[in-house]
This record gives sequence, structure tokens and C-alpha cells, in this order.
Amino acid sequence: MDTAAVVDLARQALWITVLVSAPLLGVALLVGLLIGVVQAATSINEMTLSFIPKLLVMALALALFGTWQLVTLMDFTRAVFQRIPALFH
Repeated sequence: MDTAAVVDLARQALWITVLVSAPLLGVALLVGLLIGVVQAATSINEMTLSFIPKLLVMALALALFGTWQLVTLMDFTRAVFQRIPALFH
């Protein structure tokens, strides 16, 4: 296995990681910002107030994007396993 193949595989793995995690992280960021603005506007400084809405929205986002995330990860894994025989020739 040459250096170029290793670098390419690492680049693809990092890109897949970004793609798979982006929807959930984006949703968590938006909900956190919205709750932060509401807390700042109302002067409610309860730390646990943001936990339940974030948890619920993350569960909804996982239900919406979970199938796509799994398919993306399975396609990447298949591609990696298909490259294995070419590594030994």
C-alpha cells in the first residue's frame, strides 16, 4: 500500500465523517442558539432548560437522517473492502 492510497483513504474517511455528522451537529447548534437567545431575552439562566429540547430535536433529526447516514457509511465500508484485493497486487 503506497502513501497516496493511505492519504486518499484518510481523506475519504474524514469527508464521510463530516457528511454523516453534519446534520445532527447543525440541528444541535441551531437549537442551542435559539434556546440561548430565548434564555438571554427572558433572563432565565437554567442550565438544564436546553437539554430536553436539544435531546428531542436530535432524536427527530436522527429519525430523519439516520437511514441516509447508515447508507452512506455502508457504501464507504463496501468501497474500502472492495479496495483490499488491489492492495496486494
